[in-house]
Amino acid sequence: MANHSQFGFQDASSPIMEELVEFHDHALMVALAICSLVLYLLALMLMEKLSSNTVDAQEVELVWTILPAIVLIMLALPSLQILYMMDEIDEPDLTLKAIGHQWYWSYEYTDFKDLSFDSYMLPTTELPLGNFRLLEVDHRVVIPMESPIRIIVTADDVLHSWAVPSLGVKTDAIPGRLNQTSFITTRPGIFYGQCSEICGANHSFMPIVIESTPLNHFENWSSLLSS
Repeated sequence: MANHSQFGFQDASSPIMEELVEFHDHALMVALAICSLVLYLLALMLMEKLSSNTVDAQEVELVWTILPAIVLIMLALPSLQILYMMDEIDEPDLTLKAIGHQWYWSYEYTDFKDLSFDSYMLPTTELPLGNFRLLEVDHRVVIPMESPIRIIVTADDVLHSWAVPSLGVKTDAIPGRLNQTSFITTRPGIFYGQCSEICGANHSFMPIVIESTPLNHFENWSSLLSS
């Protein structure tokens, strides 16, 4: 959950998000080193008189040609690794289908016979004390923690986007097309997200709430809901 005046990411709650945060920090350190080097050279050029030997030196040209290539490789390799990790779906324990509507989400637990529901944002007048305005819903998505979850995302009317920042998940919901992604929650908790594609007048009122629970709690919840 984001805080007021927060500049960084939300706390990572999945292995993919942990990798994304680490890559972000890695890229920032590379950018800081480049900016420091450029500022140092600019200051040096302003304060020192460069000789013709320095300007025409082939060694310097070789360095400033090879060095950017090395920097790009340092950024590309971990980036490609994370991209492949995000696309890999390996034998999920649970498959969840999310369908975007104007302006609410429908969910289907495809591994269960009759387990589906619609998830609407709670109006401010009906919001329980202590819950978050514009983020709380009447039916949360309950999943077991530390279990691979595959989510299939589509839409019924216009473009939507199913996004939960703390899990590192953002998948477009396109009418007539099925997109899928996967994630694992590393801890119990409640994780909030929203539709991240402008989908009409009430685009801002399509929250997503994921509740990660231990496996036995999830089994009790699913048995009560499907009975």
